[in-house]
Amino acid sequence: MTTNRRTVLGAALPLGAAGLVGATAGAEAQVAAGPRTLFELPRITVPVVGSEAAFPVRRIYCIGRNYAAHAREMGSDPTREPPFFFQKPTDAIQFVTPGTVADHPYPSLTKNYHYEVELVAALKSGGRNIPAEAALEHVYGYALGLDMTRRDLQRGMGDQKKPWEIGKAFDNSAPIGPIHPVAGTGHFTKGAISLAVNGQVKQSADLSMMIWSVAEQIANLSQAFELKAGDIIYSGTPENVGPVVPGDVILCKIEGLPDLSVRITPARA
Repeated sequence: MTTNRRTVLGAALPLGAAGLVGATAGAEAQVAAGPRTLFELPRITVPVVGSEAAFPVRRIYCIGRNYAAHAREMGSDPTREPPFFFQKPTDAIQFVTPGTVADHPYPSLTKNYHYEVELVAALKSGGRNIPAEAALEHVYGYALGLDMTRRDLQRGMGDQKKPWEIGKAFDNSAPIGPIHPVAGTGHFTKGAISLAVNGQVKQSADLSMMIWSVAEQIANLSQAFELKAGDIIYSGTPENVGPVVPGDVILCKIEGLPDLSVRITPARA
């Protein structure tokens, strides 16, 4: 069985989830009291393990080149580069139910479609200029995710000195498993992370090998943006990213989280 983004979006948050999204309650009340909207937009959510509540996604942040070997394979020097971030739209989310292999459509316009396995941190609160030593207090939970990339488009735009959003921010480009509250897992500062394609291991590293920890990522992001409840952060991928084609099956693992698996299907007409 495949659970896709559309089946997740319709889930309404029960009143008991008010604490999780309290930071947005005032804004929602203000919107409700304002002019009638022309049409309804879906709420993007991800299920929470052990709860009937769902986690509402506000923004998706991603850090680039956060493992030294991956930075080198992308042509960068990790000893000199400060952290940098990009965003994906919230409707890039594709929820994948543990124990299933979700169909993941090969996207349009690309002939070089790459996988990137990543730890995802989900925030319950935020702020500006958050010190690194207090940053993990804002994390609600963690999930396993994929940052799928149209690599030829990303590189082509980069060569032209143009934004490479088209290579990263597209439909279904952020597959993700359920969010596991910190209370049940603790914080992920170390542990094996890996990705296999058709049973062959392609990426293998340890979370402790991140150049910038989750806490440091939150601190750096909060200098550029006001972080808020509902923000999620894809925390970077190890080396040996590579292409997949229709028919390939990707299996992602992070020690302490359930596996995530998708099957690449032919491009939609």
